[in-house]
Amino acid sequence: MNISTLSIGDEVIFGEIVDTNVAHIASRLYESGFQLRRHLCVGDNEPDIMDAIEMLASHNDFVIATGGLGPTVDDLTARSAARATARRLVLNEDALAHLKERYRIMNREMLPSTEKQALLPTKITLVPNPIGTACGFIIPHKGCFLFFLPGVPVEMKRMLDETVIPFILSRTKQKTSIETRVMRVLGLSETHVENRIKELARPREGLTIAYCVSFPEVEVKLRAEGENEARIRELLDTTAEKVREQLGDHLVAEGGETIDTVVASLFRKKGVTLSLAESCTGGLIAARITDLAGSSAYFLEGAVTYSNDTKIRRLQVLPELLEKEGAVSSTTAMAMARGIRKASGSDIALAVTGIAGPEGGSEEKPVGTVFLALAGRSDCTAKRYQFNGDRERIRRMTAFTALDWLRRHLMSLPDVQIED
Repeated sequence: MNISTLSIGDEVIFGEIVDTNVAHIASRLYESGFQLRRHLCVGDNEPDIMDAIEMLASHNDFVIATGGLGPTVDDLTARSAARATARRLVLNEDALAHLKERYRIMNREMLPSTEKQALLPTKITLVPNPIGTACGFIIPHKGCFLFFLPGVPVEMKRMLDETVIPFILSRTKQKTSIETRVMRVLGLSETHVENRIKELARPREGLTIAYCVSFPEVEVKLRAEGENEARIRELLDTTAEKVREQLGDHLVAEGGETIDTVVASLFRKKGVTLSLAESCTGGLIAARITDLAGSSAYFLEGAVTYSNDTKIRRLQVLPELLEKEGAVSSTTAMAMARGIRKASGSDIALAVTGIAGPEGGSEEKPVGTVFLALAGRSDCTAKRYQFNGDRERIRRMTAFTALDWLRRHLMSLPDVQIED
């Protein structure tokens, strides 16, 4: 079963917007047991659209095209589809009725030029659009079914789920089940991850392992394919357990979890509170923590202390320490952690200070030098890191490393005891 996608629009081809439609389509098809064969993207150019339609129709069973169904002069998809499939372009009465009803519901005046959205090829099947003005349509051509959907993501998603995927499923005699498990790894390169687990792949049994860098993590994707869903799950369960053994504590999250959600869950499970003192990250760690609902149960406060004066005033870091060791040092990081823990009354506190660049480095402390410190009620530890990359990568790596510190520390603590 060959399925491909086609994105149409100058805004996509010029990089003015990110094409999220194709990612969503690929994901939903994958969940339904299908894989995309190819994706093409063309601008608002009639010959290019026609060529793409002709080429994709010749090599696929189904093609899902998005974009170019609007009312303006640069929306050329319907006309291009009509010419590419040797059809006339006519005013579709059902599409026009839908258009008028949508404008009535929106309580807006429908201009005569808007009727352009009802000019569609002959011999088509309409794809209802329950939340937008432009109907989609299906054209059978050269043994291929061509789906044309609006480019507006919220509209496309509804039409994909309610019409397109059911249409494809109804014309597929045998569907292979496909399931993927995603495991997120931190602290190992893609090559090191592969070297540890590549022997676990069993392609003859339908199990493959793919790797994807989502900086600073490496995503390990276990994919199993077959006709027996129970066998697929058993294969994935067995392999996932072996991956856990090989990757150890570098494995930070699985499935739909992220390092953020894992840390949040651990805070609730362990019953401890947190405060943060951030310098080079400028609040990125606090932002990731507070992005999750319910974080107020364990996160007390965060201080962004960029200047030395702020470190002295807010965190009670001694001026002579800053003078002697500098703002970027293990002793300063520990003083920051102790200071914010004392000020907030939290159980634990984490501090980061470093040089994110592009300027400010020295031979002794080059750009990318970062110190992390974690303070508890009785002890405080710090460590120096040397990260590489531009300012954004250094700050992102620091934030993930800080979250990993919290994850590892929380895992070492006993669970909170809840009285009956």
